[in-house]
Amino acid sequence: MNHDSMAPGKISILLADVDGTLVTEQKVLTERALEAVRALRQNGIKFAITSGRPPRGMAMLTGPLALDTPIAGFNGGVLVEPDMSVIEAKTLPPDIARAVVKLIGDHGMDAWLYTADDWFIHNPKAAHVERETWTVKFDPTVVEAFSDEALDHAVKIVGVSDDRDLVAKAEKDAQSQFGDKVSAARSQPYYLDVTHPDANKGSVVETLSKRLNIPYEEFATIGDMPNDELMFGKSGFSIAMGNASDEVKGRANATTASYNDEGFAKAIETILLGHAG
Repeated sequence: MNHDSMAPGKISILLADVDGTLVTEQKVLTERALEAVRALRQNGIKFAITSGRPPRGMAMLTGPLALDTPIAGFNGGVLVEPDMSVIEAKTLPPDIARAVVKLIGDHGMDAWLYTADDWFIHNPKAAHVERETWTVKFDPTVVEAFSDEALDHAVKIVGVSDDRDLVAKAEKDAQSQFGDKVSAARSQPYYLDVTHPDANKGSVVETLSKRLNIPYEEFATIGDMPNDELMFGKSGFSIAMGNASDEVKGRANATTASYNDEGFAKAIETILLGHAG
């Protein structure tokens, strides 16, 4: 579903997802993307990022993007300044964290657990560990079982599997079992992210709106996955990447090109700033 004919109203800030959106499939931040962000600022529009990544996994973006807005890691579970100092953190209740780990195990998926500072895994050779390590630029801590301390301070728990139907089923089962006690959504087809109920990308719009004194209707948002739909719903104008599913595209006001075809930059150039680039 495509809504490219729709034009945004007044936009004061663009809030962007990172993986699948801002960076390419190879996790590259292109020069054209950087130029597009500079063009936003030249037109008086602020720029902010949010991701399922831990804040440390976005530190390498702050310099090139010249970020001056709060960064929302863990889908809003931890909000940090561009210097990585923590503004606020939202942890899962310990009993819920334990139940989430059990649900992930019962579905035959690998479980990862993140605190504000650390990443814990069971099997360093499991699917996506190597790529995630390369993406976030720090190593996980390998443990036989998650400690009570880690479970008591869990900011995000991830279920990982290359069986995409299984991940989709686990998402629905987690939403059914925990209801409004958690936010459970796929950040990638192979990742199920479970966080505090107020740690979602919709709440990121709310938090930035208050901190920056920008009304929701002046937010533009751009993303590619089901966990981006909540920020689409809170913002005045939303853009889905070309690599997004039809369901995600159907939730957005406009659709741009793929992340491997400069879709992020093209969205800014042709949709938000209204000129072909």
